[in-house]
Amino acid sequence: MKALIFAAGLGTRLRPLTNDRPKAMVEIAGKPMLQHVIERVAAAGFDDITINIHHYGQMIIDFLEKNNNFGLNLHISDERGLLLDTGGGILKARQWLDGDEPFLVHNTDIISTLDLKAFYDYHVEHDAMVTILVKERQTQRYFLFDENDRLCGWTNKATGEFKPDAEKLKGRNLRELAFGGLHIISPRIFPELERYHRRCGEDKFSIVPFYIGMCTHHLIHGYHPDSDYKWLDIGKPETLAQAQELLSPGISSTH
Repeated sequence: MKALIFAAGLGTRLRPLTNDRPKAMVEIAGKPMLQHVIERVAAAGFDDITINIHHYGQMIIDFLEKNNNFGLNLHISDERGLLLDTGGGILKARQWLDGDEPFLVHNTDIISTLDLKAFYDYHVEHDAMVTILVKERQTQRYFLFDENDRLCGWTNKATGEFKPDAEKLKGRNLRELAFGGLHIISPRIFPELERYHRRCGEDKFSIVPFYIGMCTHHLIHGYHPDSDYKWLDIGKPETLAQAQELLSPGISSTH
């Protein structure tokens, strides 16, 4: 199974820890956060993994080589010339992700005990274009889902903004859920992504506006399992201590 790990982030929220290294190489419980994610993804059966790089990218390349690519089939999607954001990053990695099977996209600063194989199987079962991990948590921006967990739009609670169609969304009983930093994507997304790329005219673009625009005519599912699992955004200083506690005993064995 294939996966893309986003490891190109600047890690501005973690400065000064990221002044001399990429965010993905910040250590927690004796290992870089990238290694924790690689081990989790591999333990769930993903053995063909693409990793994008930008800030101090050579440090990631050297780390992977030193560890013999963790025995996996690894590819580097090099964004050192231009950081492409999530949508541009997925499109640039197309050569390794395209084909006839869905792929996982995993932010390097998300640590969880989520059953990744169950997440993948849910996507396959529902034959969605995209399945997004979502959570009930406090934030300003939420995806909006109907009673069948189908993505219908997005809202910014701070500004009162709704997309893609405010009038159609405001009167509906939709569930507000926050993005969990993981998605499963079917490769048939790539022609749509290419068209969106040409329309926006920029190589750098976020995947979220693309999802919001696409949800009116393609099935995008939200995944919020009933099972209790731990989840942390470790891209900010206040959660590093929590991550240290979570990862010290090791979570790699929990699929």
